[in-house]
Amino acid sequence: MMILGLVRWMQPVHGYDVRRELLSWKADRWANVQPGSIYHALRKLTEEGLLRAVATEQVGGRPARTTYEITEKGADEFESLLRGLWWQLDEPTDPFSAAFSFLPALPREEAAAALRNRAMLLRANVESMRAAVDSDWMRKTRPVHVTWMFELWAARAEAEIAWCERIAERIDSGVSYLPAGLADEESWREWRRRTADGPKPDSQTQ
Repeated sequence: MMILGLVRWMQPVHGYDVRRELLSWKADRWANVQPGSIYHALRKLTEEGLLRAVATEQVGGRPARTTYEITEKGADEFESLLRGLWWQLDEPTDPFSAAFSFLPALPREEAAAALRNRAMLLRANVESMRAAVDSDWMRKTRPVHVTWMFELWAARAEAEIAWCERIAERIDSGVSYLPAGLADEESWREWRRRTADGPKPDSQTQ
């Protein structure tokens, strides 16, 4: 969607300029658009009939540059992808969630310290985003809705900061990680056994 949208906006446009624009947006950080994949994506979208190559030129010893435009099929696909992302809710993949699922594997002291460190790093990111939003560079070179996107990122980070600090306090307090009914078990062994066994069948249904 990002590449189709940029070609539609900038056309006719070289792949180099698409790549440069995406890098200026830092799209590799928040849109999963890797710089090394952009030229491949342009070629693939062209093969699929979503883009068309309108010219290829070479200046001196520089690599040849191909100019692209979006096709009618590509414009329809962009509209479909765009509206799908606006109207649907997609949960972002967060590697930290995978790590947090193994919370009991870490000593309590380390887990609490790691959460507070995560909060500190997030707070630094929020301060950086706020500084960018308040800068003359942002006001003079970026549309207003870009600052609104920064506000969204900051709000998400602030919510996670509060969560990290709250969970760190709970860990420090010694709250059991086990389900409420097993809070007094000596270890995870009994919990794992009960989980593996599953619920006991009703004798009347046997």
